Amino acid sequence: MIGIIDYGLGNVLAFANVFKRQNINFKIAATPEDVLSVDKIILPGVGAFDHAMKLLNESGLREPLEIQVKQNAAPVLGICVGMQILGTSSDEGQAPGLDWVPGRVRKFSTSPDRPLRLPHMGWNDVRPTRADKLFESLEEDGRFYFLHSFYFDCASPAHSLAVSDYPDAFSCAVRNGNIYGVQFHPEKSHHFGAQLLKNFAEL
Repeated sequence: MIGIIDYGLGNVLAFANVFKRQNINFKIAATPEDVLSVDKIILPGVGAFDHAMKLLNESGLREPLEIQVKQNAAPVLGICVGMQILGTSSDEGQAPGLDWVPGRVRKFSTSPDRPLRLPHMGWNDVRPTRADKLFESLEEDGRFYFLHSFYFDCASPAHSLAVSDYPDAFSCAVRNGNIYGVQFHPEKSHHFGAQLLKNFAEL
């Protein structure tokens, strides 16, 4: 059973629709009891880093999440800002992150000499850096939908699971044991995203 964490941030119903179409068991987890009753966890998120951490801390769901992820080793997949808050800190704010994947969230660099349109929005290729079940059947032609101005800078290269380019390579997926994160939106990425979420369900 997959729990989609509902802490007031992220398109929970979009994930529910993907899992319904694939006949994958899920529940929307909005209480501590819900979180503690599932085997795998989707941690969505949109918007700003500090706001996401504030809502998560105030939701009453952080403690059961810590129990499930850190003590029970339940697989978790953070998505977009849900991935960013897996890190230690962010250029976007002052709040500490969950620190489940050591690293800092940084803003893409832009300058008059090297202008870069922000946010990075639209479809982009994703290249796994090593074999992993999460990207099974997506190694060659995986394309996903992005919408972000910040990226995850892993403290250890070993935690980078996939990269994309904008225009330089950046980590768009991370893994630290049972903890996964993706910067893109699989729930908006058609069959590519459906395959990735199916892979997560089958971990």
